[in-house]
Amino acid sequence: MVSSNLPAGVSRRTALKGLGAAAGSAILSAVPGSSFLTVANAADGAAKINMQLGWLASNGICGEVCAKRLGYYDELGIELEVTPGGPGVDGVASVAAGRAQAGQLSSSPSLMLARSAGIPVKAFAAGYQKHPFTYFSLAANAISQPSDMVGKTIATQPTAVILLRALLAKNGIAEDQVEVVNMGSDMNQLMTGQAHAVTGWLTNTNALRILGEDRVDMMLWDAGIQLYANVFYTTDEVLESNSDVLARFLTGSAMGWGYAKENPEDAAGLLVAEYPNLDLDSELEAIGPVLGFSFNDTTAEHGWGAMNKENWAAQIQTYADLDQFQGDVPTIDDVMTLDILDAIADIRMKVG
Repeated sequence: MVSSNLPAGVSRRTALKGLGAAAGSAILSAVPGSSFLTVANAADGAAKINMQLGWLASNGICGEVCAKRLGYYDELGIELEVTPGGPGVDGVASVAAGRAQAGQLSSSPSLMLARSAGIPVKAFAAGYQKHPFTYFSLAANAISQPSDMVGKTIATQPTAVILLRALLAKNGIAEDQVEVVNMGSDMNQLMTGQAHAVTGWLTNTNALRILGEDRVDMMLWDAGIQLYANVFYTTDEVLESNSDVLARFLTGSAMGWGYAKENPEDAAGLLVAEYPNLDLDSELEAIGPVLGFSFNDTTAEHGWGAMNKENWAAQIQTYADLDQFQGDVPTIDDVMTLDILDAIADIRMKVG
């Protein structure tokens, strides 16, 4: 049986007492000037939030699943609906059009590019403190640092070529010193010797299993391109008119992720109960890496979901240097806000 306890010292009721300068039910007005029940009204009067994913439902929303199934959102007056993404789904367009009130992007640059293209979306939290995107090689021909890529063939997804270009530029490596080929969804090009490295997420334990104990990892983050993953975002309009709803939603998410941190096996079970297409053994293997990207020294100091302006500024500069923006180069305030994080700082610190 799954326990419904929060992390040590944090109950669902006491969690509602530590939000910003407010206490208890005062989270209703934690962010002044907002109007609680204007996003969407559920039958019981709760605010309904449709969260649009940029990918298929997976362990990246384990905390949200915990919060939903354990009733944390209910106690905060939130009814959460998750809409999966996937190939051919433009999640940003769905949020921008109001079909979803919030979304999660797998990578922070997608939001910067959308903003430059005139789409009024903005990040308000980061689910993963470090991006799990990684270059995988084998020990016999290891790529453990960027300079090892020189003269090598790197297989990566077409949408991730820009990440490789950024990595090379960051480390002073000319693009013509590396051969880049497209890869599919598996690691076969590495196993068959067609490429010296392939790319993917460290949290995708199913795909990585084939590489065995000889696998060598080089994270994009460690190579100098420090992106956020699982970025929470919404529109300027929702931020202006329903910031309190977002604060409630993010409070529930923080509580759910705090539960997952303290009860990883139970959390994996809740995830599979919500999405029976997932494999429990695989999720039990993945929950450690997932939590490792969700909680680290940054969250210990600044709380779960933290992000900072310096990181966003560096990302913007990297993409500007590579001429990736269609329109004007966005500013930091164009692409992110700390308002929601600040409003619920106390509860985020309790679970961080």
